[in-house]
Amino acid sequence: MPPLLLYALVLISLLHPTRAAPTVILDRAKFVGKSGSANTASFLGIPFAQPPVGDLRFRLPRPIEPYATGLLKATAFGKACPQQDIDFPVFQGLPAEVVDIIVNDILSVITPDAEDCLTINVIKPQNATATSKLPVVVWIFGGGFEFGSAASNDGTKIVERSIAMDKPAIYVSFNHRVSAFGFLASKEIRAAGVGNLGLHDQREAFRWVQKYIAAFGGDPQKVTIWGGSSGAISVSLQMLTNNGDTEGLFRAAFMQSGSPIPTGPVENGQKYYDAIVAQTGCVSSKDTLQCLRGVPYPTLKKAMNASPGIFAFESLVLAWLPRADGVFLTDSPQRLVKTGQIARIPFITGDCDDEGTLFSVSAVNISTDDEYKNYIEQIWLPGASPKDLDPLYHFYPNVAAAGSPFDTGVFDALSKQFKRISAFQGDAVFQAPRRLFQKTLDGKQDQWAFLSQRMKAVPFLGSYHFSDLRNIFFDGELTDYLINFATDLHPNGPTVPLWPKWSTAAPNLMTFHDGRVRTSITQDTYRAAGMQLLTDLTFEFPI
Repeated sequence: MPPLLLYALVLISLLHPTRAAPTVILDRAKFVGKSGSANTASFLGIPFAQPPVGDLRFRLPRPIEPYATGLLKATAFGKACPQQDIDFPVFQGLPAEVVDIIVNDILSVITPDAEDCLTINVIKPQNATATSKLPVVVWIFGGGFEFGSAASNDGTKIVERSIAMDKPAIYVSFNHRVSAFGFLASKEIRAAGVGNLGLHDQREAFRWVQKYIAAFGGDPQKVTIWGGSSGAISVSLQMLTNNGDTEGLFRAAFMQSGSPIPTGPVENGQKYYDAIVAQTGCVSSKDTLQCLRGVPYPTLKKAMNASPGIFAFESLVLAWLPRADGVFLTDSPQRLVKTGQIARIPFITGDCDDEGTLFSVSAVNISTDDEYKNYIEQIWLPGASPKDLDPLYHFYPNVAAAGSPFDTGVFDALSKQFKRISAFQGDAVFQAPRRLFQKTLDGKQDQWAFLSQRMKAVPFLGSYHFSDLRNIFFDGELTDYLINFATDLHPNGPTVPLWPKWSTAAPNLMTFHDGRVRTSITQDTYRAAGMQLLTDLTFEFPI
């Protein structure tokens, strides 16, 4: 080797020394992670519960056995839990920008999947030690309770930002069971006490954090649970279970586009359970649930994929979602809110302006008022009388300027009823439940609320569902607010505008805008009469 080249290589090695891979001791095992950046370390794909395979399929998660002696790699995300196929309707004429958003913001969350999937990930400051006692944010991914994984959201930038703010924090994410594997619902499920398995998985992950996070430098007494979409709904339901007793698992909650939803008992999912039983050949079994535990994985997954997905005509009237099972949820979520069975912890919650647009693309064939009314009466509110629904049609009229994307006039009407359906779905599943949640808890605990109106110029979608995640995973204001909240139990700090609390007397919304003026405080009073009627109807006729 020429002397000059040798000298150059030595100089480079001195200026950029190779860092040893980060390690952590859990029980009697040493886990080897990887350096995520100049000042963070990542430990990925660590099992946090026993694999829910074989006879453990469709059972409550079981704690992981103590990690045995050995050197274990923790350098890659684990496989996602079994994913339901996404059948997104394809329409001619959608702008390339919209197609790109659909592909990259939604469809990209699908990763290789398997039943052995209950793994957890920790990203920490490189120099955090077992005595650091840093605050911890625990992220729950979204995906309509049908798909998604922890691998879809890398928290490295959040940890890096926390270090830059001199408020270092630890980021945790994990996989949980989804779709039929996590939310099978029927009378058989109630009898066996195995409803809402995906929520039980989340609870088990929280217990793992309590047991092991100190080894990474985290403080188990300073845990904030946080999620987006179905992950945010999950956060709210974690506040409702166990009569509101957190068991010391978390001290604060942060929800992006998700609140306690208007669902009913597990028996409301009976037709989907029966369909899977029939399609897997278990219909003649005396114990259909036990039979399903023995069905070959490909057969069961094929049957699950035959059920309506989130982009089917039924859209947000999901086949697989949390329902009252008598164990994790002793009643419907909104009834639990109203009866006060909820954790008394500070929380932040908010929505995007146009939550319903993304989920209404599948209903573009609805073009007349009669077809719209049939959609509401047959899919959304069967059992409600025409007299009950007439006011709803008044509050959500077929007037483009009143529909979603909001504040876009006659533009962005993908079909004759699209903006109307978008407004209805966005309010029914996201905006109205959030407002009920906040009103009911007014004066009982500290709370803050936001509204994201960014990306309003996206054709047909506007400030669509999921768009606010760009404001938190890529160094936006919400990143700083999250870090402040996890550290101080309030969102305010020197790097961001003042965010006042929400109350019924002063329903302040931290509102995020496009353009030069990026934030303002607006009032949470829009579409009040329509949302109140929606709340009343969905409370009486839950999904």
